[in-house]
Amino acid sequence: MTFSNNIMTDVPDMDTTGGRLSRARDAKSMTVAELAERIGVKAETLAAWESDRSEPRANRLFMLAGSLGVTPTWLMHGVGQSPDESETADDNQVLKSQIANLKLLHEALGERIDELEKVVSSLKAA
Repeated sequence: MTFSNNIMTDVPDMDTTGGRLSRARDAKSMTVAELAERIGVKAETLAAWESDRSEPRANRLFMLAGSLGVTPTWLMHGVGQSPDESETADDNQVLKSQIANLKLLHEALGERIDELEKVVSSLKAA
């Protein structure tokens, strides 16, 4: 027998609607202005939703959920499909690793240039 989670059995995300909205937007690497434009509202309106000063109407809630890859129930109640926030952390780690690798390569290249300059200098002297 297989059991599936639902709104009545899931442990809810205890953040506010605005907090969940902000986290989902961050997980998609979108700015407030980008998401606001995508769903057809002013950036100030979206900022008010994220700070819990107001809440989106049902039609906007569904547009937000679709744009952010989450379910409307997760946005409203913290239960359902949430954003994959680990992707952002994983992406950051990959980028940091690539930057560290590039720094090492840059250093090695600098050393090789110095070696070649010495060879050129010794050839000129000869």
